[in-house]
Amino acid sequence: MVQVVKILIADDDLNSRLILTSILSPYGECVEVVNGAEAVSAFKAAWEEEVPFHLICMDVMMPEMNGHAAVLAIRAEEKARQVLANDEVVVIMTSALDSLDSIIRSFDQGGCNAYLGKPIRKAALLEKVRNYGLIG
Repeated sequence: MVQVVKILIADDDLNSRLILTSILSPYGECVEVVNGAEAVSAFKAAWEEEVPFHLICMDVMMPEMNGHAAVLAIRAEEKARQVLANDEVVVIMTSALDSLDSIIRSFDQGGCNAYLGKPIRKAALLEKVRNYGLIG
């Protein structure tokens, strides 16, 4: 049985969500949310339903809860559930800010796996997703 990749797209910008969904939907089921708080809720709900996400595309700057805080909450949830490192969700942070500080914070404090500046380029995104073995 082929596993369907489950993808969470968290971005407050509608156009960004549409672009990410159009790129990734051929490879799996996409769920869209508009802020970090919704991303954390969706992540927890997916675990409760026993269909966790494989990939999260998380915008850095969002209202209510930014991407960094959301990823920290998601990593804490994985730790509480004793998820093994190899089984953690792959997180790709996205941002219109292409600042070194934002990139470093995403990796060092945010626990992300990869970082892409906006505008998102299809080839760059798919290459990162392929590198994690989520798509062929």
